Amino acid sequence: MFQTYEEAISWIHSRLRLGIKPGLKRMEWMMEKLGHPERKLKSVHIGGTNGKGSTVAYLRSILVSAGFKTGTFTSPYFEQFNERISLNGQPVKDEEILRLVNDIYPLSEELEKTELGAPTEFEVITAMAFRYFADVNPVDIALFEVGLGGRFDSTNIVHPLLSIITSIGLDHTAILGDTYEQIAFEKAGIIKSGVPALTAVSQEGALSVIKKTAKEKNAKLYRLGSEIGISDHQSSDHGERFTVSTIFREYKNLEISMLGSHQTRNAALAAAAAGILNQYYSFMIEEKDLRKGLSEAYWPGRLERLSDNPVVLMDGAHNEEGIMALADELGKRYDGKKIAVVFAALSDKKLDKMIRILDGAADRITFTQFDFPRAADAEMLAGLSISRNKTACASWEEAIRTELSNLQSADVLVITGSLYFLSAAKPFLNSLIGKRC
Repeated sequence: MFQTYEEAISWIHSRLRLGIKPGLKRMEWMMEKLGHPERKLKSVHIGGTNGKGSTVAYLRSILVSAGFKTGTFTSPYFEQFNERISLNGQPVKDEEILRLVNDIYPLSEELEKTELGAPTEFEVITAMAFRYFADVNPVDIALFEVGLGGRFDSTNIVHPLLSIITSIGLDHTAILGDTYEQIAFEKAGIIKSGVPALTAVSQEGALSVIKKTAKEKNAKLYRLGSEIGISDHQSSDHGERFTVSTIFREYKNLEISMLGSHQTRNAALAAAAAGILNQYYSFMIEEKDLRKGLSEAYWPGRLERLSDNPVVLMDGAHNEEGIMALADELGKRYDGKKIAVVFAALSDKKLDKMIRILDGAADRITFTQFDFPRAADAEMLAGLSISRNKTACASWEEAIRTELSNLQSADVLVITGSLYFLSAAKPFLNSLIGKRC
């Protein structure tokens, strides 16, 4: 048992050595020992390659605005571990993390002695979230973001009110498969029998897999582009305005502060989710709460604007689809401006394709690296680029400092490539921007 928060966090992170072990048996074993907290919860389950976190943020903000005590389980954390388990958007306290770890630690030790083996870091944290939301500080509803895939993800022991699949992209292909259809099959594993499902997946092959799974499980499927529509979209420097139509009702001139046309899709899913919670489960979420929730929703590192003059952006794009969306937004918003990029990424991504997209979107790129077990080497990243204006710098602090000092008022600086990189870089970048101002 642990006496301090620091000891507890150190033990959790020590589980990283166990890697990823797909399967639900260890989670089911722990849940039985805890009295099945997952069965006590009303929940929404959110999966997909990109857009999961933002969709969680929109739906959470709507629910909190409507007066519901709302828990969220997300990953990875951005600045503080406690963000992984939050209540009404606020990370749980250190002493609550300590209590939860001390609840789970004896189970972990016992489980390790069985044929199932020791639980992974993600399984431990998932168990902590179920325990907290059901027993320690019971919530009205909990939102669970899938960690990886869906079918064998540790969150998939939950029986939700609604399942959401945001998008399908080619990420984690060594585990999930290397085609859209294979990945869609894994992610469609969160669809439950008789439980409504929502998706914004657009690829024909991937969507057909999701539709087939929903039909087999008698789950009503609501699709963006069919039962859900987006129209009248207008972008500004400070957000998006658009109209969402669902089979339940229409919401005109919705406003969000997160930038990017892709964010309208995430927000539309959240608006449709609120409609389903009303229609199927009598949640009584009013339009004013939905509007307020969407307008106030915030999720760090998603085309986040840290400075206006010069423009400094951080974006957590970490796969081909994410980088493509970023490049598209940069082209639309900052056409004619010089765009500088500082890029760092994990080595297990499709880096060649990501970098080729950036080559076409940026005027200059500095490739760097950061302190993380799977971080790619700066020189290796630069070697994948065909840009005529590229630099490799092993120190990410120096890379950012140099680019910021060279930035003209009409230029745009973008920090991207990995959420883990952004987590390390944001406080440092904010301090530099503060000194510059």
